[in-house]
Amino acid sequence: MSTSELHASRGPILGRLPVVSHLRKSVGLQRGMLVAGVILTGFFLLATALAPLLAPYGYSQLSDNSGSFPTQQAPSAKHLLGTTVGGYDVLSRVLWGSQTAVTVIVVSVAMSLFLGVALGLLSGYFGGWLDRIMVVIADAIYAFPSLLLAIVMSIVISRGQSSFWGGILACSFAITVVFVPQYFRVIRAETIRLKAEPFVESAKVVGASSLRIMGRHIFTNATRTLPLMFTLNASEAILTLAGLGFLGFGIEPSSASEWGFDLNKALSDASSGIWWTGVFPGLAIVLTVLGLTLVGESINDLNDPRLRGRRRAGTKQLKAGKA
Repeated sequence: MSTSELHASRGPILGRLPVVSHLRKSVGLQRGMLVAGVILTGFFLLATALAPLLAPYGYSQLSDNSGSFPTQQAPSAKHLLGTTVGGYDVLSRVLWGSQTAVTVIVVSVAMSLFLGVALGLLSGYFGGWLDRIMVVIADAIYAFPSLLLAIVMSIVISRGQSSFWGGILACSFAITVVFVPQYFRVIRAETIRLKAEPFVESAKVVGASSLRIMGRHIFTNATRTLPLMFTLNASEAILTLAGLGFLGFGIEPSSASEWGFDLNKALSDASSGIWWTGVFPGLAIVLTVLGLTLVGESINDLNDPRLRGRRRAGTKQLKAGKA
C-alpha cells in the first residue's frame, strides 16, 4: 500500500475522533479556545506520563546523598520550585500529583459511565414503573452536595487512615454517586428517542432480543455525547479531589502526592511571604481544570449547529466587510 493510500485509509477514522473532528470544523475564537484547552490538557497528560522521568525526587522523599532537604527553601538550582514546610520538593510533588489526579478521573468516570449508561438504557427502553423509580432516585441524589458526600465516604472507606487507595476510592465513589444521574439522564433521553426510530422497530420485527437491540442499535447512537460529559466531569473530579485534600480528608504525603493537601499545608506559609509552596500546586489545579473545561465547552458549542452556524456566518460577514 502506498503512502497516499495509507493516509486516505486513516483519514476518515482520524477525522471522526471527538477532538480532531471538532478542530476541523471550528473557526475563530471557538478554535482558539479548543486549541488552548487541548494544549493545557496535553501538558497535564504529558506530566502524568513522564512524572517518573521529570520529577527530580520522589513524592515523599526528604533527603538525598547530600543530606536532608531544607524546609521552606526558596526556588534554587537544586529545588527549582522550592521546598515545603515538611521538606518536600515542590516540583516533584506537583508532577507526581498529576498521576493521583488522573487515577481519580479514570476510576470515578469509568464507574460513572458503566452504571449511568446501563441504568439509562434499561430505564429508557423498558419504561414503566422501573423508569419512574430510577428518575425519582436520580433527582434525589442531586440534593446531596458532592464535597460533603466525599467527606462522608472518605471517613467510611478509609476510616480516618488517608492511604493512597483509601483516598482514591473515597473520592472516586463520591464522584461516581454524583455523576451517575448525569449519565443516566442523558442516556435515558436518547434511548427514549431512539427506540421509536424505524431501525429499532425493524429489529423488533425480525425478532431481535431486547439485549441485542440495546447493545447493537441503541447504545452506539445514544453515547455520542459522552466525550463532552467526560471532559466536564473530569475537571469536576479534580476539584472534588482537591477540595477533599484541602479540608484534611485527602491522602497523606507519605502515601501519594495530592495538590489539595499541599495547598492546605501552604496556608500558614502565605502570611509569612513564602509563596512558592501554594502558588505552584494552585496553578496546577487551575490550569488543568481550565484546559479540560475549555475542551468540554468548545465541544459543546461545536455540537450545537446553531452556535456553530452563527460563528461561521459572523466570520463570513466580517471577511465580506473587509473586502
